[in-house]
Amino acid sequence: MDMHAKPQDQLIFHLTGQRQGDGVTSTAGVDLRPALLAPYRDLNGLRHDFPVVLVQHASGPEFVRSLSSLVDTMLKDLAPRGIEGERLRRHGLQLEREIRTDVAQGAGGTLAELWDAAASRLGARDGETMEKVLAHAGGAVSAEGEVLGCTHQMPARLITHAWHAARRAKARQFHADLSRLALKLSDILRAAHSHSQAGRQPQSLKAAFGGSHQEAFDFDMLSRIVGKGVPRDELPAPRRERLERSLRVLESQRFFAAPGHELDEDVDCLDFVFDNCAAAAQAFRQRLDDVAELVKAISISELEVRGHYVEAEHDLVFEAFDGQSLTADDLARFPDYLVCIPPDRNDAPENANLMEMLSSGLPVKVLVQTSDLLEEASIGTGHFAFGVRSARLATAAMGLGGMFVLQSTSANLFALRAQIGQGLACRGPALFSVFAGSAQPASQLPPYLTAAAAMQSRAFPAFSYDAAGGANWATRFSLENNPCPDDDWAVEALAYMDPALQHGTEPCAFTFADFVFCDTRYTAHFALVPRERWNAAMLPVADWLSLAEPEAQHRVPYLLAVDGHDVLHRVIVDARLMQATRRCLLLWHRLQEHGGVHDSHAERLLVREKAAWQAAQQAQAPAAPAAQVAAVQAPSTVATAPAAPEPAEAAPEAPTRSRDEAWIDTSRCPSCNECQLINDRMFGYDERKQAFIKDLTAGTYRQLVEAAESCQVAIIHPGQPRDPNEPGLDDLLVRAEPFR
Repeated sequence: MDMHAKPQDQLIFHLTGQRQGDGVTSTAGVDLRPALLAPYRDLNGLRHDFPVVLVQHASGPEFVRSLSSLVDTMLKDLAPRGIEGERLRRHGLQLEREIRTDVAQGAGGTLAELWDAAASRLGARDGETMEKVLAHAGGAVSAEGEVLGCTHQMPARLITHAWHAARRAKARQFHADLSRLALKLSDILRAAHSHSQAGRQPQSLKAAFGGSHQEAFDFDMLSRIVGKGVPRDELPAPRRERLERSLRVLESQRFFAAPGHELDEDVDCLDFVFDNCAAAAQAFRQRLDDVAELVKAISISELEVRGHYVEAEHDLVFEAFDGQSLTADDLARFPDYLVCIPPDRNDAPENANLMEMLSSGLPVKVLVQTSDLLEEASIGTGHFAFGVRSARLATAAMGLGGMFVLQSTSANLFALRAQIGQGLACRGPALFSVFAGSAQPASQLPPYLTAAAAMQSRAFPAFSYDAAGGANWATRFSLENNPCPDDDWAVEALAYMDPALQHGTEPCAFTFADFVFCDTRYTAHFALVPRERWNAAMLPVADWLSLAEPEAQHRVPYLLAVDGHDVLHRVIVDARLMQATRRCLLLWHRLQEHGGVHDSHAERLLVREKAAWQAAQQAQAPAAPAAQVAAVQAPSTVATAPAAPEPAEAAPEAPTRSRDEAWIDTSRCPSCNECQLINDRMFGYDERKQAFIKDLTAGTYRQLVEAAESCQVAIIHPGQPRDPNEPGLDDLLVRAEPFR
């Protein structure tokens, strides 16, 4: 390694993205991947959460099981302990790998179908006896259902299956309540009928006795005897009409299918699954009157069966009852509306009211899928954006409050199955924001690994927010299941062998730059450095980001990659991508604060309390002996009078700023770096890492206004524009007015 070579060609590439000289080469066409992903070339040979099985007729978190867990349970039950069961365990794991390979190649079907197909192939190689043993083992698997791999279609099918499981649980309670009320109303009407003249007629009496004793009685005579003095109708007409109307409404509802007929295609039941927000909102509005009518019938029935209905009080209440009278508890009885937006329709007009629908409290569960976290169009502007709309959708929804929010990648959905069930069972709206990759990915990795890398690199972190989870962020928000949630990046130990065949290990962080490196569309942002050109000016991406700006200007960030032969390489990264990586880290820091990690308020309080404690300790320290104090204060034998104290210097008054002047209240800067991400030539940091306007002529008025809008503490004041001919000034002046 040349530790003293001047890396001019490397520095030029980092600053400009231009490859010059023989010190850097393109990564295009070279089979490279981040070094930490080297062990995962044959993903089908590794046991992980996928494929999963959508368990039929299940409820709770067991609505989905991983293939690995089902095979483990089967082998635990069937395979004898020790050598006797080793052969079955080996073949069981081999069969699991066969199924995983089939699913990765696009095979679909139920677990039983895929199990039988894999068992027959293994039997063809190892003998008919083994096929029979594996087929028998398949019958002992504790779950059955459709098998899904980690593809871009999987999130919608998994969420839909989980929604049906939550709906079945709600349907059981709904039918139990309605059956009880319908039976009670029928009993009231039947009892009233039997005590009326109609109930004492010969035919009614004959029907009440049953067939075995009908010939032994003269029902005409019996009717004349028992019918004397019987009222024509025991129930007043208004009450009878109220009971019969309520019973008709209860028995004709179409919100839930009858028990046991949920899967019948010809069942007359309303559909609650949609693929766009507009259709779901329209269906909710159209059905609101029917919901109100059924809720009114349930409420009237409850009062009637308890004998608490008072016409003078309740008739007026229920006469005015309509869709606007429904409460959240009323809506919670009914199925929630499920909206699974196709990944290519996120920006479609029919989904423009997503945030409005969530904030209005509609009982809707929405799945928004992101297929691409990188936006090529924004690279030319100097801001390498990544999933701005998608990655911030969930955090924006949290700000609305009153809902459940879950963000995750598709590879992590099985691990968060309990949270998915929690969100689908909650009262009110829920948003599931999932990165699932594209149907035609540009990544060189399989879909499962692409999704896992997105979460590992902080490009799409996982988190959940439950507004009903408690009274504070500690109980509502969770970063669980993210790797190394307390750190900037997930760090693993990388084991390697140097050219002298000596083993070594070093910590290696998986950053956003590593995630982008997996995408073949962005090879222009990377350059390969030959081993003989490695030098001391090169620094790992994570270490480079921790440097102060003056020092970072003279260093070149790199990431470690391996080729198809697992040879280790260094790949340097250009400044634009490093800017995006820094912004990714900033967004991760904000999520960490929500989760209580590096909380700035807590850290500030800790510093204040520590200073107060130290001051108290000093005040309690024993005073020095008077003689020692005198000796220190007056070492000479000549007594001198104490000098008069100098008058305190008056604090300078804060300068008065004009509204037309562009300036930053530097002393209040929280060092968030938002302004420098917009234009690091216009904005700079002083020695205390606080922002100031470094060069007003190095940027536009638009960038000043954007910086003011993005500032967390509103300390940037854009003033008046320098260039009166800058495009869009009318709009910019309106936006700038609150900050001047």
